[in-house]
Amino acid sequence: MSIFSRFTDIINSNINALLDKAEDPEKMVRLIIQEMEDTLVEVRSASAKTIATKKDIQMQIEKMQYQAKDWSAKAELAITKDREDLARAALQERSKCNDTATVLTNELDNIDTQLSKLQLETGQLQEKLADAKARQKTILLRQSTATSRLDVKKTLDSSKVEDAMGRFEQYERKINDIEAQVDAYDMGKKSLNDEFADLQADDKVEDELAALKAQLAKKSASDNK
Repeated sequence: MSIFSRFTDIINSNINALLDKAEDPEKMVRLIIQEMEDTLVEVRSASAKTIATKKDIQMQIEKMQYQAKDWSAKAELAITKDREDLARAALQERSKCNDTATVLTNELDNIDTQLSKLQLETGQLQEKLADAKARQKTILLRQSTATSRLDVKKTLDSSKVEDAMGRFEQYERKINDIEAQVDAYDMGKKSLNDEFADLQADDKVEDELAALKAQLAKKSASDNK
């Protein structure tokens, strides 16, 4: 099983559990990122073990190859000593070493193939994790903004707002009535400032009347000449 299919199973099971509990989307985003990080840790650990196994197999292959050469040398020595029986036995041992080396080499090829796939998938997962972290703040901000807008919409559509505005209008009408009563008490009464303003207005009228009389007298005198 690839790490992505395993990771998808983990995420799907947890997301379904969260949806059943109606959990906060923020928790869901954090969970997804946490699962990706945990998967990376496990994959790196598995990769390290696989690499260690690969090195062990390589050492076994080298050992079998060395022993095969050694049995070849022993077979040659036995031939020079006219010991075909020993030469035959040495060749049989060399054959066993070569067979074991072949099996180990095939196993090593399979491990290399699996490691290559694992490294590719790990790189892809790292890219997805980096992308998820980069988008995390944006996703959470969008969720927060959408939630706030929804709250505002619910408030605006609520009858409580209309009731509150109606009470404001009632208060305004009451205040207008009180102010009108205050104005009614002051109606017909002159303040000290009003008295002085009237005096100043009278003086102005008298001045304008005197000026008009002087102008008419001057005109009349001019006409009699």
